[in-house]
Amino acid sequence: VNSSSPDLRHQTLITLLRLYVDQGEVENANFTIDYLSKEKEISEKNRYELYRTLAYYYEKRGDRSGVIGALDKAIEYSQDKKEESRINFILAQRYQREGFDPLAYEYYEKSLSGNPPYERSFYAQLYAQQVAELNASKDLRKVRKYYDDLYNDPKNKDLKDVVIYERALFERKQGDTELTLDLLHQAAKEPGSNPRIKGYIYQQLAEINLAEFKDYRATKYYLDSALTYINEADPIAIEIASQKESLDKYVFHLERIQSNDSLLTLAKLSPEEQKLVAERFIQSEEERLLTEAAALQKPQSTSIFDNLLAFSDRGSGSTFYFDNSVAIQQGAIDFRRTYGTRPLQDNWRRSAVSFQSTEATIPEPTENDSSASESQVSQLPSIEALLAQIPSSPAEIETLNLELEESYFELGKLLYFELKETAQSVDYLETLVREYPNSSRKPEGYYLLFLGQKDLGGNSQQYVSRLNREFPDSQYTFSVNNPDAASGNLAYVESSKMYEQAYNAYYEGQYQHSKTIIKSALEAYPLTRNTERLILLDIMVTGKTDTRVRYRERLENYIQNTQDENLVELARIMLKPMLSQAELAALNPKDIDASDSTAVEAGELVGENGENELAESPYTYAENATHIFVLVMEPAEVEGAKNLLADLDSFHSANFSKERLRTGNMNMNRENAIYIISPFSNASKAKEYYSKFQKEFQSEGLSEEVKSESFVVSIENFQVLNKSKNLEEYRTFFKSAYK
Repeated sequence: VNSSSPDLRHQTLITLLRLYVDQGEVENANFTIDYLSKEKEISEKNRYELYRTLAYYYEKRGDRSGVIGALDKAIEYSQDKKEESRINFILAQRYQREGFDPLAYEYYEKSLSGNPPYERSFYAQLYAQQVAELNASKDLRKVRKYYDDLYNDPKNKDLKDVVIYERALFERKQGDTELTLDLLHQAAKEPGSNPRIKGYIYQQLAEINLAEFKDYRATKYYLDSALTYINEADPIAIEIASQKESLDKYVFHLERIQSNDSLLTLAKLSPEEQKLVAERFIQSEEERLLTEAAALQKPQSTSIFDNLLAFSDRGSGSTFYFDNSVAIQQGAIDFRRTYGTRPLQDNWRRSAVSFQSTEATIPEPTENDSSASESQVSQLPSIEALLAQIPSSPAEIETLNLELEESYFELGKLLYFELKETAQSVDYLETLVREYPNSSRKPEGYYLLFLGQKDLGGNSQQYVSRLNREFPDSQYTFSVNNPDAASGNLAYVESSKMYEQAYNAYYEGQYQHSKTIIKSALEAYPLTRNTERLILLDIMVTGKTDTRVRYRERLENYIQNTQDENLVELARIMLKPMLSQAELAALNPKDIDASDSTAVEAGELVGENGENELAESPYTYAENATHIFVLVMEPAEVEGAKNLLADLDSFHSANFSKERLRTGNMNMNRENAIYIISPFSNASKAKEYYSKFQKEFQSEGLSEEVKSESFVVSIENFQVLNKSKNLEEYRTFFKSAYK
């Protein structure tokens, strides 16, 4: 920049300016621009480069008017007709985006000068017609003919997707959503030279499905497709990725609900009914493939010359096998039914096939290969694979239910806060609290239902009552009881002060005073970042002033409901001294450490009355936990009780018709098979069933000994029992805790 040559100095300064813009050094760029503005006798060539670089500078700064002004000046100094054409085209697009159609038309026309590449010429003519005639035209037939002519022009064979895409945008302006969608789907299938266009097509499909139909699932998948065609660094790609975050979560939980619900429904069916469902599914998939093949079948030619051909069937493509896509697909289906799924290789029917090469000797199918049909059919699942997906054990069923519980809650929360679909949110959350009455997410579920019903003008007070009755110590209960409580940063600051006061009172032994401060803080500021800390401190006060059982119960509930992992870990540490070694093992094997002072012996677990409670037992009594009823039988006894399942169904229909009880069986070990009746929402309902079963149930082949040895067990205890296989140990606990 210190050169004695003005041209070299100016050229270097312009290059330096571009480098500063590249590096995002705005102050240095501004200084360089200011320096250049005072320079005299800048050549036309350097002025051209300067204005082009200024356009780049304004583009980086997001100054759209600055870009247009700089490019307009650059054209004045341009000495290359092709480059001038390119800048005119950019300016035309800029003016069109800003709504200046007359100016846009003028610059599109100018961009046709200078012998531009065909693709730019095509776009210039297309967009010029849009701004000048198509948007304003009332002669829709003329407009549509224009697009048809472009589509049929052989020169546009690599731009067919663009033509159909632009036609779709035009039809959308006319309000024809159905035709717009059809055209966009067609555009997605058309050949094209610019992959980014496909990204715009899928983005448009996503936009329509969201705006017109609120179809979040379709929107998510269209946006996924759009991102496969648009560069990840593109601002549009960044915008799409951000939009997709909520949709990804929505689709994940929606599809998990649909899948798990279907699997649980199938699990209730008999093996014969399950097999029938699997067969029907495969049949429907085969019919779908045949329908798709028929749609691809070319129409039969009616040309008179076909009848003169020696092989007229090959000419028409309707009866010759390898020209008939339906026949090929049907053949692939028939082959699979007869021989199953086999690799593509020579000598596949020989008994000595094992002596042949195992490598496929037929090439992989391509898009236009007739073997693509076989490839599609081979991907169909077998009956065995479908049946294997159906849960058969209580543990598998419990896992699916836990996933359903989570998804109903997360979907309801997402629909309320992020997608603003309050009515749908209420539906999912009501399903949660109805189907999973013991869910740890129930307090927040009630709170969200309170907010949702309040927005919809429904009965929100019912959830206030439920929260006060079922969860009096929850932060959500404090919130609904104090709707006018302060929130925001001020609430956080004030609650922090009160937390400190309560904390100091606790460590000074002033437990009641500490509890009073905590209650006041939660009532005044029920939902802040301090809420979970205040509740844990309140539980610590409970540990000093209430029974050991109550302290443990509150800690367990806190661990289930709290989101802050650090606080959960602290609560677990507080809980450890009240757990036996077996309970610690069930919670987390890593928690057991002989040197750990918090891990007390089972015999040290003292109850509410000062007596040892089931000191040697690894099991715990939980009144509100989900329970199951268990019958244990030896293999010979199972054979003798052939009518047991039918008699159980009759017993349930007569006595528990509203409980939706399910019966299943599994092998616990080589000596014992067990029958399981589930679910019971709490211990009381399980004991009620046990009592009635002992008094009234009768089944041929079921001995009184097996009947009297039956028991009820919580899901958590069953997991411990299933690991230990020690039935007598659990029966001892059962007789102490449940009878």
